[in-house]
Order: sequence, then structure tokens, then C-alpha cells
Amino acid sequence: MTDQQWQTLLAVIRGEPVRPVPTGFIIDSPWLPNWAGHSILDYLASGSLWFADHQKAQAAFPQAWFLPGFWSEFGMCTEPSAFGAVSRFEENEFPFAKKLLPNVEAAASLEKPNPRTDGLLPFVIQRLKHWQPEIEKSGHKIRFAVARGPLNVASFLLGTTEFLMALKTDPEAMHRLLNLITDFLVEWLAWQRECFPTIDGILVLDDLMGFVGTSDFVEFGLPYLKRVFAADAAVKFFHNDAPAKVCAPFLAGAGINLFNFGIQHSLNEMKEWTGGKITLLGNLPPRDVLAQGTPEQVRTETIKMIRDLNDRSRLILSCGGGMPPGAPTENIEMFITTVQETTR
Repeated sequence: MTDQQWQTLLAVIRGEPVRPVPTGFIIDSPWLPNWAGHSILDYLASGSLWFADHQKAQAAFPQAWFLPGFWSEFGMCTEPSAFGAVSRFEENEFPFAKKLLPNVEAAASLEKPNPRTDGLLPFVIQRLKHWQPEIEKSGHKIRFAVARGPLNVASFLLGTTEFLMALKTDPEAMHRLLNLITDFLVEWLAWQRECFPTIDGILVLDDLMGFVGTSDFVEFGLPYLKRVFAADAAVKFFHNDAPAKVCAPFLAGAGINLFNFGIQHSLNEMKEWTGGKITLLGNLPPRDVLAQGTPEQVRTETIKMIRDLNDRSRLILSCGGGMPPGAPTENIEMFITTVQETTR
């Protein structure tokens, strides 16, 4: 993000009126490389392609914010790889970390990774270091430390079904696992901030928080979210595009001030459930409208979304979740233009 974009983001988070309402998108490997004209594997393997793709997006949509911006990532493999999970990379499929632990008991043998040396983490840092001069030359800065969340990482190490079942059958073991993962994530986020002093934001992505009920979220989700977001940062950004009604009322208490959620809930509902305390990023249907709709359908649905709003404060208009695979330039342009024309 540029300095101006960052300062406007902070103003939105403080609840100050910003018109037109800003537009912003989470962009990463599910959308960016194919949109730019090449494979996901090429994007992940080539630093020059990675940088060029982000530059291309910035140039194509200069009036939108891209969050976290110049995201150095290896899909779902980044954090699990530090624990030793096998990372699967196909030519044009999303990266995927294979299940590491054969059973719940094996979780006790895990050791906390070193974020400076283990798995793909050094490659995340080195890519940013190599390209930081060019990023800053383009007018942007590295603003966010990024990590998958505690439940998300645990589900990759143990398996989603096995992890969710173990919350009920072996809660003590799951607390030990989540404590270990959270200790690691806190260190990983701190290491990113140490490497790049321009970072003043934290982005944590954890869809598994939406897979549990209220009591399980309060016991197994909330304490670890609080620890991950305890660092002193101006922007504390959480992504969960699974159902989010359960977690929404607790997010402000966890320190979160920016939330990207899915299409299961409306902006008005999320405003109510978060008490209007959190800036919301959403909430056009990503696949059915932004990716697969016509430009006119995008315009119609965007106008409806805006007209239905009860409160336009603490709002960044986007799609529900990250930029969807296959979203075409003309639909994104139509969304941005419609928001600007409708919210002046």
C-alpha cells in the first residue's frame, strides 16, 4: 500500500467518514497468476513474475487497495511446511500441505519451528527482501505481517476431520497443540516485523474458526486469536470466510479492527454482530457475481448491496473472501466504478 492508501485505511478504521467508500481486495495465488496470464507454479517459483504480477494489478486497478499488498506466500503450505508437512505444488492448482500427523497422540512429538530457518518461511522473507527496493520505488511499502491462524494450521497438521473430532475427544492434547502453534505464529509474525520495520499491520487467516460452535470457539479459538493479535500494531486484520456469526461478537475483544468474511452473512448483520466496532471488508458474492457474472450483473448487485446498507462507516467494499479465481478485469473495473459513483 502507498502512504496515502495506508493513512486512509487508518482513517476508515478510526471510523472517520471517507467518501467515496474505498474498495479493496485480498489478492494471492488463487487469482493473480492466472489473471496475469501464466501458471500458479510459475508465479510461486519466479520472484520476477511475482513482482510483475503485483505491479500489473496495481496498474490495472489504481483506485483499489490490495491487501496485504505484495503478498509473499506459498498458499496453504507456508506455515505447515515449517513443521515438516510435505508441500504439494502442481502446475496450475492451489498449493496444498499434506497431513503430517498420523493420529492425535503424535501431536505430542511436535517441536516448535524456528521461523528464521524452517520450511518455506525463509523464502517468504527473502523474496520480500530481494524486492523491497522495487516495491518502495513503485510507491508502496511492506505493511503487513501475515500468517495462517492457529486452528487452520492445526487442521493441516492433523487433518480437518481428525482435528475437529479431537476437540471433543482429547481437548487437553488439542490445547497443547494450539499453544505450540500459537507460540510459533507469534514468533513468525514478530520476525516479519523485525525484518521489515515498515510493517504496522497483522493479517491472520483462519477459516476453521467458522467450523465450530460458540462454546468451542470460546475455548479453542478466542484465547489463541487474542495471543496472535496481542502485538502492538495499528491494523489487526482477520479473514474468515466460513460462517462467522459465532465469532463476530468476540472479535473486537480479541483486538481485531478489520474483518473480511464470507457471503453467508450480510454487511448489516455483521455490523450488528460486531457492534459497529470493526471495519468490514466485503461483501459481494465472489464466485457467482464477481467471477461468473456479467459486468451489468456486477453493477446491479453492487448497487443493491450499497443501497441496503444501514451504516457506511468503517467499511471497505470488496467481495466476500479473497479475490475469486477467474474474476475478469471488466467485472473488477465495474465494481470499483460503481462503488465510486454510488458512494460519493
